[in-house]
Amino acid sequence: MKARLVPSTASPEAAIESAMRTVATEQAGVAALAEALNNGLAAPFAQAVEILGGITGRVIVTGVGKSGHIGSKIAATLASTGTPAFFVHPAEANHGDLGMIARDDAIIAISWSGETSELKGIVAYARRFSIPLIALTSGDTSALARESTVVLALPRVQEACPHGLAPTTSTLTQLVMGDALAVALLEARGFTPDHFRTFHPGGQLGANLTHISEIMRTGDQIPLVARGTKMPEAVMTLTKKKVGCVCIVEADGTLAGIITDGDVARHLDRDIRDVVVDEIMTASPKTVPPQTLAGKAMAMLNDHSISALVVTENDRPVGVVHFHDLLRLGVA
Repeated sequence: MKARLVPSTASPEAAIESAMRTVATEQAGVAALAEALNNGLAAPFAQAVEILGGITGRVIVTGVGKSGHIGSKIAATLASTGTPAFFVHPAEANHGDLGMIARDDAIIAISWSGETSELKGIVAYARRFSIPLIALTSGDTSALARESTVVLALPRVQEACPHGLAPTTSTLTQLVMGDALAVALLEARGFTPDHFRTFHPGGQLGANLTHISEIMRTGDQIPLVARGTKMPEAVMTLTKKKVGCVCIVEADGTLAGIITDGDVARHLDRDIRDVVVDEIMTASPKTVPPQTLAGKAMAMLNDHSISALVVTENDRPVGVVHFHDLLRLGVA
């Protein structure tokens, strides 16, 4: 007869206590992994990175059950950070998908025990065609480990599951090791935010990785007046350009300061007809170079409670970006 689950009666205090135990147990698992990397795991990890970075094909990630779900995430992370990769389910591999794996590829096989029977076909295929096989397992003497080119032996850790049955801490260490491989390869390849944006053109992430030079207001859209300009003219420029500020420039075109609509509001009690911009402007305003990422620009606006940034090259204003420009792009 199928076991019948009863509704939960856990108190909020008990739930929080359980969560704290889970976090502590999984923290200990990650700490054990770090300790392993400081000892015997370091050399095979470096070898795995060398193999994965040296192939001309793709990284094939495989695994069953929870290890398979972790494998899918690892493959996605590798692919999005410059290492071509995809996930192949071992059961599907045994029914034709082995043809997706080429001789110039490498395989990462994930199995906590190292005895997963579904992996036999893909392991045999790797051996037959001399395809590098990297085992991600805690079974360092397992069948999978014995057939692998490199064994990334994960420390045997306590599961957060109180019965020691549900893969929890173990899958976390698999995930962390996969991230470690992806980041090491990313750094070895010199992967930059520009590369990252190539693989993430859509959504908020793509917006945050856009360069300011692509959205800044340029040319006649830049509100510029020279030092010594009377405030009425500066206010007219500020109003006409609708950027919320006006840039004050030296005779040689370099940026001297900035006046915002807030600065104007703070001097409404003065007769500014004969006041020159030099008296009101803020010298050394916040500026960014054109290659600044949109996400960083938005962070600067938020950190300094300002609404616009002047974009400069060689101390000369070449553009202005307003927070509305960033919001329209999708940066948040």
